[in-house]
Order: sequence, then structure tokens, then C-alpha cells
Amino acid sequence: MDSQELERLVAQIGDEILARVPRASGFAPNAEGLNIPDMVCPGCTQRCAQTCAKKTREIISSGADRVSASDRTTRIDPRIAALIDHTLLKPEATREEIVKICREARQYSFASVCVNPYWAPVAAAELAGSPVKVCTVVGFPLGAATAAIKAAEAEAAVKVGAHEVDMVLNIGALRSGDFDAVKLDIQTVAEACHRGGAILKVILETALLDDNQKVIACSLAKLAGADFVKTSTGFSKSGATAHDVALMRAAVGPGMGVKASGGIRTLKDLRVMHAAGASRIGASASVKIVQETAA
Repeated sequence: MDSQELERLVAQIGDEILARVPRASGFAPNAEGLNIPDMVCPGCTQRCAQTCAKKTREIISSGADRVSASDRTTRIDPRIAALIDHTLLKPEATREEIVKICREARQYSFASVCVNPYWAPVAAAELAGSPVKVCTVVGFPLGAATAAIKAAEAEAAVKVGAHEVDMVLNIGALRSGDFDAVKLDIQTVAEACHRGGAILKVILETALLDDNQKVIACSLAKLAGADFVKTSTGFSKSGATAHDVALMRAAVGPGMGVKASGGIRTLKDLRVMHAAGASRIGASASVKIVQETAA
């Protein structure tokens, strides 16, 4: 496929996807049964004290000093935990902090722990024998390194125990219309990951792209053999939005992963992103989020 054919293909895909997805940013997911604090499940008439935080507060404010409840109030929902990449990517993170999040990931059965490459061997050692995966980042957070450097980073990370790699695509090349370069960038890293048995997530940094560019990036990631597309690094001017997640899900279809990351701090945030189409969530507030499922 030559560059002109590739450009025509991504333009066609972009037009088709954008025609199907609303441009309004106010994505309104179905809130049925969410049990979010300060909300009541639509259509609910019972407002169970055991499962509804709003009703529990109403009972206490009426004079009760205790409320009887079943184990549903204290049990963490494993389905929520299994969506989360427990993330610590701040440059000042210490070994002690990395070990701590690995132990939290074991405790709550998160999908993975996502750390900078230097810490991947530490995470691999801490999580040995656990189903929790080790995730790391390459070309992070700017995406401006060469494809060869990103592939070398990925290969080295997989060798020391990484099961998943989140790479930042070449944002400047995408915005310049250099689609061949973007596809090759992703494909080179995907091949390095897959040779070692790891999966690849491609970070678009959606805050820096318009909708058409987001759709093109998703299409190129899919063509290049990536396993996921991801919204954000968490280091740019804003993070995930439900609109972007819905747009990305429409662009890649049901068979590819979509990861929402950046600014997801509550159970409500997670549920909104999941309803929009995210199959994985990147969060540093992971423990707080899963503890909300037991509230």
C-alpha cells in the first residue's frame, strides 16, 4: 500500500466514523443501576439501605446511629478491579512507592500495574506468581523518539518482565499528515512487543488532536497491529473524555481494546468511561475507586 492509498483509506474511514458519532462532548451514558453516591438508580422505589449510599445517609440523618447491612457493602467488586491498570508514572516515584502499588494490585486484583521502564523489573519481581500483569510505557510522554528507539525500549521492557506496553504515537507526524511514518512507528513497536508475547496499547494524546485526527490515529493503530488504543498520557493539558472514548470505540470496532486514562478519579468516572466503550481504565486513584464499590 503506497502513501496515497493509505491517505485515501484513512480519510474514508475518518469520514465514515465521524458521520456516525455525535460531536457533542456531553456524553450521557445509561446510569441504570450504577449505585453512585448522591444518585438513585433510575426507576428505583426501594432505595435499599444495604446498597444505596444516598438512602443510608437519609436514615442516619433521621436519627439512626447504626445501619444493618449485608456483605454487599464491604465486598470489593472484582469486575471493576479487573478493568484497572493501577498506575504510577510520576518521575519522582520511589522504590517504596512502586512496591506499595504492586502490593495493592495483588490485594485488589487489578488488571496490571503500570510503571516507568526503570521500575518494570521491580514490579515483575513483586508480582511474580500473581495474575496481575506488568505494564510499562515507551516513547513517554512526548512520543517524539524514533520508531527504532521506541522498539528498543519495548524489547528491553519485555525482557525484564513487562506483559503490556503503552507507547505514545508520533503526535507531530500525525498532525503533519505523515501517516506512513505514524503507521510504521506503531508497527515497529507492535512487532517488538508481539515477538516477546506482550501486547501493545497506543496512546493518542487526544487533548492535542481534533476528532478527525483521533479517528485517523485509531485506524492507523489498527492497521499497524496494535492491540489497544489509549486516550492520554496523563501529562498533557487534559485527560480522557467520554466523547473521545466513544469516538475511539466506534473507530476501532468491538474487537480491539480501548483504554481511558487521565483524570479518572472516582467510580462514577470509571463507569462513565466504561459505558462509553472503554475496556481498560488507567488510574492512580485505583484503590479509592474500588473501595467505592463497597460503600
